[in-house]
Formats: sequence, C-alpha cells, structure tokens
Amino acid sequence: MATLAAGAAAAALLSGTALAQQAAQPTQNDKPAETADAKPTSLGATLLDKIMLISRTGETAIKALASVSHVDQEQIDRRMASTPNELLRGVPGVTVQADARRTASSINIRGLQDFGRVAVIVDGARQNFQRSDHGTQSTFYIDPELIKSVDVIRGPVANTYGSGAIGGVVMFDTKDAEDFLKAGETWATSLSGRYETNGKGWTTSATGAYKFNDNFDVLGNIVYRDYSDYKDGAGNKVGGSGFDVLSGMLKTTIRPTENSTLKLGWIGNSESWNEISGGKPAYDLDMKQNTFTGRYNLTDEDKSWLDLNVNLSYNKATLEQTSLIPLGGRFDPITGRPTTLPAGSKTTYDIGTFGIDVWNTSRFETSGINHELTYGGDWVSDDVTTTGVAAGDAFYTPSGKRNVGGAHIQDKLTWEWLEVIAGLRYDSYSLKGSSSETSGDRLSPRVTVGVSPFEAPGLSGLQVYTTYAEGYRSPSLSETFISGLHPSGVSFPFLPNPNLRPETGKTWEAGVNYTADGIFQADDALRIKAAYFNNDVTDYIGGVTLSPFNPTSGCRRGGTIPICFQYQNFAKAKINGFEFESVYDAAWGFAGLSGSIINGHTVSYKGVRADLTTVPSAQVAAQLGFRFFEDRLTVGGEVQYNGAPKGNKAARDYTLVNAFASYKANDNLNLDFRVDNIFDVKYANPLNATTTSTIYEPGVTFKLGATMRFGG
Repeated sequence: MATLAAGAAAAALLSGTALAQQAAQPTQNDKPAETADAKPTSLGATLLDKIMLISRTGETAIKALASVSHVDQEQIDRRMASTPNELLRGVPGVTVQADARRTASSINIRGLQDFGRVAVIVDGARQNFQRSDHGTQSTFYIDPELIKSVDVIRGPVANTYGSGAIGGVVMFDTKDAEDFLKAGETWATSLSGRYETNGKGWTTSATGAYKFNDNFDVLGNIVYRDYSDYKDGAGNKVGGSGFDVLSGMLKTTIRPTENSTLKLGWIGNSESWNEISGGKPAYDLDMKQNTFTGRYNLTDEDKSWLDLNVNLSYNKATLEQTSLIPLGGRFDPITGRPTTLPAGSKTTYDIGTFGIDVWNTSRFETSGINHELTYGGDWVSDDVTTTGVAAGDAFYTPSGKRNVGGAHIQDKLTWEWLEVIAGLRYDSYSLKGSSSETSGDRLSPRVTVGVSPFEAPGLSGLQVYTTYAEGYRSPSLSETFISGLHPSGVSFPFLPNPNLRPETGKTWEAGVNYTADGIFQADDALRIKAAYFNNDVTDYIGGVTLSPFNPTSGCRRGGTIPICFQYQNFAKAKINGFEFESVYDAAWGFAGLSGSIINGHTVSYKGVRADLTTVPSAQVAAQLGFRFFEDRLTVGGEVQYNGAPKGNKAARDYTLVNAFASYKANDNLNLDFRVDNIFDVKYANPLNATTTSTIYEPGVTFKLGATMRFGG
C-alpha cells in the first residue's frame, strides 16, 4: 500500500496521456481539422484536440462519446520507441504483451486479446497473423519509426471498423509526404541514428519525400535495427531478446480532383531472431511481411450526402521456423510413437489477409436535428497455410480459410445540448478446415446518449454520456481446428472443436468529458476523460483441460500425461473497470495523469467462477515536461505504477521512472535523449505469468539519438 500511495502521489504531480495534442492532425479523409475547438497559444500555434473517427465522421477525441486515446508524432519521438510496447506505454486500458521476441506484439484492451478480439489496423489493413504457442497467440509486426500516430478505441463501440473487435480497435497511421515536407518545400530528406545501452542496440533510419506538384507526392523510408540480448533489472541476460529487423515503406498521395484523394502504400518487414529452449538457442526464425494498401476518398462540400471512402488491402506474412538442434521427446501425430526431429527441420506459417472496406457519410438536417448518417460494409478473408515435418509444430496452427464480413448503419443526431448515436451492425462468418466447416451470423446494436446542458462558467465544458454496445467475434481457425500432440516430454492431445459458438460482447459504459481553456493563464488548456465500463462476453472461448477418465469429455489418452486440451465456450467472461486520462498544457510545458483498473473472471455453464488470466496490471501513469528557449528544448520525466491483477499469484507490483530530453539545435539537427527504468527495477509483465517461464523486462536503458534533415 505504501508503494501504491507513493506512486499515486507522484503521478498526481505528473502526466502520461495522449489526449490533447500540440498540433492539428489531418483526418482519415484528409479534410482540414475543425477550428472550433482550437485555442491560440502564445507560441503562435494552435492546441487542437485530435480528430478521432469513432463514427467515421470526424470528431475530436475529447468530444467523442466513447473511450478513445491518441498518440501523436511528438509523443512517439519523445518515447524513442523501438517496439509497439514502448509506443503504447501509458495509454489507459491498453497493455502490450510480448515475450523475449519483443517486436512480435499482442495488444490487450480491457482484459481482452488474441484471435481478433482487438482489431489491429495499419493504414486500413487488418493484421491477423497467428501462431499457436505459449504466451501470446496473435501478433503483429510494425516498426514505430514508420508511424506518425496511433488511435485507440476501447470497447465494441467501433463496430463500423469491422467484425470481431469486442475488445477495441488500434489504428496505426503511417507517415505521409505532407507530414514530412515543410511549407514551400518540394523535397526533403533526413538521416537518423540511435544507440541504446541495454542490448547495445543500433537503429538507423533514412526518409525522403518529393512533391511533384500539388496533386502528386511520394515518401519513402527505410529502417534497420540491430539489437543483442538485453539485461533485466538484476543484470541477467534475457535469452532470445536480441533481434535484427529491416523495414521499409513507400507511399504516394494522388489527388485526381480537388474533391478526391487516393493513397497507395507498401510496407515491408524482414526480421530474424532466436528462440531459447533449455537455456540455449533452439530455433531460428525469419519473418517476412508485406502490406499493400489503397485508400480512396471522395468528398464534395456542395453535396452533403457524399463522403465516400474505399479501402483495399492485402497483408502477407510468412514466418519460417528452423530448428537449430535435434528436438527429442517428439511424438508422431499419426502413430503416437516417440521420434526426434533432426536439426534443420522447418515449419512455415503463412497467412494472407485480403480486406475491403467501403462506407459513406451523409449529413443533413430534419426539424432542427443534425444528422451524420454513416453506412457501409466490409469483408476480410484469411488464407492460412502451415507446413512442416511430422511431429513438428504445424499441427498446432491449422491451415484453413476464414471469411468475416458485415454491413453497418449508424446515425449521429445532434440537437443543442443533446447528442444521440444509434447504430446497427450485421456480421457473418465462415470457417473451412481440412475436415469440417462452420458459419454463423448476428445483428449487434449500439446506442449512446450524451448531454452537455451546462452554461455556467467552469461547467460549460462538461459532457456526460452513457453507452450500450454489442460486438460479435467468430471463432478463429486455431480455436476451432487445432489438433496433434503437444511436443517434448510432456505430451497430450489437442482436440478440435467445430461446435464452438461465437463470442458476443455486451458493454455498458458511462463517461464524462471535460474541457477548459484559460484556467491559470490565457494560453493554457485542460482536457479530462473518464469512464466506467462493464463488459459481459457471452460464450467466451478459452482453453480447458479434459480428463480421459470422464467418458463424456471426448478425451482419449494419447500422450505421456492423462489430459487433453481443447478450446471450449464458457457461459461468460465478466469484465469491469475504470479508466481516466487528463492533460494540462501551457506555453511553459505540460502535465497530466492517466490510469486504469480492470477486474475480470470467467463463469462456466455450471456456475464455476475462475480468474481471467488476461486481466492486465492496474496502472497509474504520469508525466511532467518543461519547454525552454522558444520550444527548442524539452525536458521531463515519467512515473508509472503497476499493481498486480487479482488472482495472478505470479504477478508483482512495480513502479517505473523514466526521463527524457529533446533539443532542436537548428532547423536541420535534432538531438534526443531518454533513460527508461532509471532505478533498474526487475519486473515482468503479468500477462506473461501464464507462460512456461517468467520473462523479465529490460533494466535501466539509456537512449541517445540524432536526426539530420535537409529540404528545399
């Protein structure tokens, strides 16, 4: 309790949120940000709350009637992130799980993760890679150097973004030429380098952009990272944490007419690392990923009914796993007899994801009520192929085809101090494995009511809302068709379950938004968001162990221990919690506070209650920063307290302290410095406590970077 009190007290003086931003950001549709919420500052810039597209109509995060957060380019630069985990650190309700292979990340929102419960979207492309393993099941790969912003939507309220996201949506938006080029420039280039002491890692990056004319520009970027194994807070090396990765991006923006925009992009990623078994490297892994995207928008201000968007994407991810040593204790999946896999044995995981997303927004007025009516449809197809030798790992990530799609309609009605959002989504899915097929469909509603009736000074910026929303997630291919025998000396069968029912998330949420400008001085601003939520996930899918001595279980002894593993439905998972984030900004600097506490458990059809192992730490995150020399120098610090989840006996409380500094020497040179985990705390992500061995996070890490830029 003393640690909690100390952490909370320190956090109250600092901040760590992603709510109000320093600069205007373009919307997804490239429409200029609304200036109604802009506030002039003494620096001659504007403090604009980030435009969020929760209803795909364009609204600021602070005025969105939902729990949303935004990480902008300034925050990304300040965090000097090498992995998605560092990119999203401190966002309330969000935890990134990664084992020793730090770049392979799984995002947890409000205690839900894996198998599509959180939709991860990069430039409109769904990231659906999955490999059955201990720890994380669904991972994605993106280099933070390519990212200009991240938008997080918590809960199933964002059902206009596609099927399955009962936990929420995380959208990564990559850099454009217009973000890189300064006013009046037709070309620009930059070179950057960074060194990190823990893991002795180097990052080098080069970016170039060219503007052919007002209707055509292009940007390219290449990044290389080379890291060895890092040390935890006790000074011990964490085996398998080293990696090298080469990433690249090419993106062009074409404006065929004054009312339309076409963005074409490619993102490539090539990465290699080792996995450890028995204290020594056992596997060499090589990941190659290519993402192709096309996004088209047509908007005509003279035609309020027309705001058309079409997104096409294809994501191809291939992971090749090669054994470095002979692997004994294996069992032939057909005969059940023991065997040894020779060194050099390969398993390949290949997934191709095609997606199409079309929607339009019509704006009109009836009887004094403003409407923003959004309607459209989407479809995503996964084609999974896993290959490998008998007794290899391919059986645990089965091949197959998965199609999910749907249609949605949503109306946002605004009348003076009252705002109502009513939506309906239809989902359908089909799964096809080697021996069976399954399918299903459902309608999911959303209703939100928000009021801001106060006009008195100090209360005029207060908005209160309540929401009920449902989401629908189909079973994944692995959950449905997994088979084979668990490898190594501890062997038992995996049983498929083609009778799995889809999950349905039913969420109630109540929240407040608050804005205030000119509190202590003319150029300051305060933004606060807070929400309580309760999510009942009916027919929740989780792994269970079955006994061969129970004649009704379907389990037949086939390994070295008398159990079977199968994914089955629970009656429900009950998750509730509280989240808040705030930021205070002025010319001299910034300060704020964010945090979340989440509780959850499952309930079987027999009424048996069990802890939900995916519940993350309770968090209080904070940050304080100062600006000097006309914004050329920024210095500050961060504190993050993490409280062990209830029921997780392996988890521990811990507090992290970080510091940062950035100095803009001139228009062409920027220097960045950061130190993470100043007090060298030995800690582990509680979400990794369910894996076979505890993986500790990096100890104290110093980062130093420099960027040279030229343009003309």
